[in-house]
Amino acid sequence: MVQLIVGNKGKGKTKQLLGKVNTEIKEISGNIVYLDKSPKHMYELNNKVRLIDVSQYMIDNSSEFIGFVCGVISQDHDLQQMYFDSFLKIAKLEGQDITAAVEKLEVISKSFEVDFILSVSMDESELPEALKDKVLISL
Repeated sequence: MVQLIVGNKGKGKTKQLLGKVNTEIKEISGNIVYLDKSPKHMYELNNKVRLIDVSQYMIDNSSEFIGFVCGVISQDHDLQQMYFDSFLKIAKLEGQDITAAVEKLEVISKSFEVDFILSVSMDESELPEALKDKVLISL
């Protein structure tokens, strides 16, 4: 399953994402990975959550990002959830249609039973129609 936390920059999406991940880690039996554009939120995350600073991995486009996500999944058979903070930035999708990338994540989610929760810096009204049913929180 892919869920979106949407809202313009500065609306509090990261705070919502951090709150959700720190609540979920206490309730699920598997592992959680948190992808971010920097290690800034390391101390706000429960120490059982694995933080990955995506900026360290020379990702140039959304296809490479999807490959990176698959690589993370392949290394952890107990992975249950992945959180993507600043999704547009880390997936190199700023100013682009995100529909295809989110649909690929949905296929990966079903194949490997990993849930994805994405923080997307855009207003819900700007979201492609095909993705509006995936909105978990709109700020």
